[in-house]
Amino acid sequence: MTAAFIFPGQGSQAVGMGKALAEAFPAARAVFEEVDAALGEKLTAIIWDGPGETLQLTENAQPALMAVSLATMRVLESEAGFSVAKHAAFVAGHSLGEYSALAAAGSLSVSDTARLLRVRGLAMQKAVPVGVGAMAALLGLDYDTAVAVADEAAQGEVCQAANDNGGGQVVVSGDKAAVERAVEIAKTRGAKRAMLLPVSAPFHCRLMQPAANAMAEALAGVTIKPPAVPVVSNVLAAPISEPDEIRRRLIEQVTGTVRWRESVAYMAEHGVTRFFEIGSGKVLSGLVKRIADGAVGVSVGGPNDIVAAKDALAAAQSS
Repeated sequence: MTAAFIFPGQGSQAVGMGKALAEAFPAARAVFEEVDAALGEKLTAIIWDGPGETLQLTENAQPALMAVSLATMRVLESEAGFSVAKHAAFVAGHSLGEYSALAAAGSLSVSDTARLLRVRGLAMQKAVPVGVGAMAALLGLDYDTAVAVADEAAQGEVCQAANDNGGGQVVVSGDKAAVERAVEIAKTRGAKRAMLLPVSAPFHCRLMQPAANAMAEALAGVTIKPPAVPVVSNVLAAPISEPDEIRRRLIEQVTGTVRWRESVAYMAEHGVTRFFEIGSGKVLSGLVKRIADGAVGVSVGGPNDIVAAKDALAAAQSS
């Protein structure tokens, strides 16, 4: 297997995403209807019609992005012959995208995934009062240097690497003053740019422990099946398949670093040459090309992408 299916995280949302797929393909419509039913509300109305500020709310963006990813996956299965079990060596997702990956691989039902992501979004938003925490992107530093910057900036507060995205892009998260110090320190350590991000909470750091506790409770009541293929875990940058470990790692993920660079590198080292980004946006496809030499990123998010994806899969299978 030379293909992996990867799923985007928060920040890739856009009003109108998935609408053309739902209009063109019954398989996509069925996913959106299932998500609406699971949440007891018309999330699809927010996804397709906005307003953007409402879609960007963490509690909406997380299940919305999953819905678009799974709708796209179902169309790829029904129209292009895609099969996770037959065609993917691994699945993986960035932060909330890990839930999409698990649903795509049959480990979680779409309904359970929607409800879990609603809980996750609400819990992450409520874990830290607005204005107390912050996140910043440090561009042009390698991961070890960014960690050293965060450690120096902490000064008794929380400041830690939240996302190791690859391509010299590391995001730090924690107490606002500590993150602001990290921005200034990074500039003296050779960062090309260092800037605060417009986010509503400091994700993937120890301040998110209340959200991790909420997810532990929510995940305890959900059936998790072994995935059709291994899921490359955000916190391990290594594959997992055992349901109890999946549950444990999803809890750890709330406060832990998203090790995306290492995850992509692991998949590339184990033979993956084509990464199919399934859902909204092209962020992960861009990162893949910067992380793994010679890797091809194929973004699939609309009706016009389906035929191209089918051709790319055929190329992956013949390589």
